[in-house]
Amino acid sequence: MTRANKGADAPVIELRAVYKRFTSRPGALEKAMGAVTGKPARERTVHAVNGVSLAIARGEVVGLVGESGCGKSTLGRVVAGLHGASSGELLYQGQDVAGLSGRARRDYVLGVQMVFQDPQASLNPRQRLRQILAEPLAVHRLAPAAQLDARVDAALAEVGLSAEYRQRLPHQISGGQRQRIGIARALMVAPEFLVCDEPVAALDVSIQAQVINLFMELRAQRQLTYLFISHDLGVVRHISDRVAIMYLGKIVEIAPTAQVFAHPQHPYTQALLAEVPDVTRRKRVFTPIQGEIPSPLNPPPGCTFHPRCPHAMERCKREEPQLREIAPGHHAACHLLDE
Repeated sequence: MTRANKGADAPVIELRAVYKRFTSRPGALEKAMGAVTGKPARERTVHAVNGVSLAIARGEVVGLVGESGCGKSTLGRVVAGLHGASSGELLYQGQDVAGLSGRARRDYVLGVQMVFQDPQASLNPRQRLRQILAEPLAVHRLAPAAQLDARVDAALAEVGLSAEYRQRLPHQISGGQRQRIGIARALMVAPEFLVCDEPVAALDVSIQAQVINLFMELRAQRQLTYLFISHDLGVVRHISDRVAIMYLGKIVEIAPTAQVFAHPQHPYTQALLAEVPDVTRRKRVFTPIQGEIPSPLNPPPGCTFHPRCPHAMERCKREEPQLREIAPGHHAACHLLDE
């Protein structure tokens, strides 16, 4: 059900020094306050993604982990084409997305789909499930009208729902079922790549495992590639081939999943893993990472983690560490690894 692969040896998705910034202009109230105080209001820039480079091979699942506000969802939206990059390159099957047009652009638009965190908010509450699932086929002219019902029924069956759900509205089904509809909608156009943005975070724990297993089954059946965004290290460990750790817009460590969990190298990764619930570690005191994540409006100089790092040196405060290979397939950005 997938389109012919172009650039089969190239990564499905590759990011090269991608930045994404959001700039907001002061509103009327801010301007008025500035006039009163004598301090003119200025534009504010959020540095959401700061120079991320990442390649995701065909059939691979890369887990993207980090605290809320680190930029992981923004990065996912850049990959899916919902946000344009401020600078840098996004490549799909070896081709720069910015330069695509015609058939090549259509292949990217259909080939990269997104599953959102909140299925309640991402589904039109006024449309029945049949309309929600048939709409991508109709918009992109992928099936004649006579085949839409059959395609919808097949999509429902693929995510574990019966055809009788066709006429229901989103509020008439459970949260887990809504997320299955979100997955089915993404699959309607036969994508190569799915950006999964916290797809189980809004679900009950009892339902999360079912949805994760569905993602794994679909990966095997359709030879899909995933960027799986989550703050839950347990989920990422279960589904991912590699794990990328993101902090304040930057990837600070990336390695095969087993290597990240067995031998974390960056202090931030070590701090995250130290607090993963573990029934074998009893009578331990919960010690969260000290301090708050800095504001992306004004990221600190040098290593962005240095204000919270227990091992920070003077060098960390002024010199930004570069992501480099410290073991085969294992990359980290930390000055401590130079010592």
